[in-house]
Amino acid sequence: MRVLVFAKAPVPGEVKTRLIPALGAQGAAELHRRLVHRALAVATAADLGAVELWCAPDSGHAFFQECRDTHGCALRIQCPGDLGQRMRHALESEGDTGFPAMLLGSDAPGLDSGRLRAAARLLEACGQGVVVPALDGGYVLIGLGRPAALLFEGIRWGTDEVLARTRAQAVEAGLLLVETEPCADIDRPEDLDHCLPNLIQGLGREPNK
Repeated sequence: MRVLVFAKAPVPGEVKTRLIPALGAQGAAELHRRLVHRALAVATAADLGAVELWCAPDSGHAFFQECRDTHGCALRIQCPGDLGQRMRHALESEGDTGFPAMLLGSDAPGLDSGRLRAAARLLEACGQGVVVPALDGGYVLIGLGRPAALLFEGIRWGTDEVLARTRAQAVEAGLLLVETEPCADIDRPEDLDHCLPNLIQGLGREPNK
């Protein structure tokens, strides 16, 4: 199984911009760095197969080289386009032989290796699709046993309708999409309440007691 992690280069002012009011541009970028490292560590510890870091805008940033050296992941480059186009391209990059595959964002610290393995077992059991919902109406992981282009078309990414539209389009595509328990992702200041203390230590916000 391929495990794909999506991440942007940690450039202050360009990543986690909705967290800037709480953490500042530098703090938001540093949190992003820590979250990406955690996601890669979790993906590697799950021991499901090859781990690929899909980089944006390219793989040239020193941070991505650091990730490769630290976690042993392969570096790949996200294609141009909206999030749906980029996810579809990454999942289908190896053709039919690249499935099953699971793709996750780098900003869901509650998605640990146990939850990754559980999602993989569900995907292997049904052979079609698995999704880990986010608390905000999106999802933090999607896994597929075969190509399913319709799941990535005509969706307003970043809105609270992402998961509902994905469910509807899975039905339209005749794809069984199994869901797990929801998991928080870290996009807005209020989401920091779901962040692990070590991830926000020293970033200008006190860890939860």
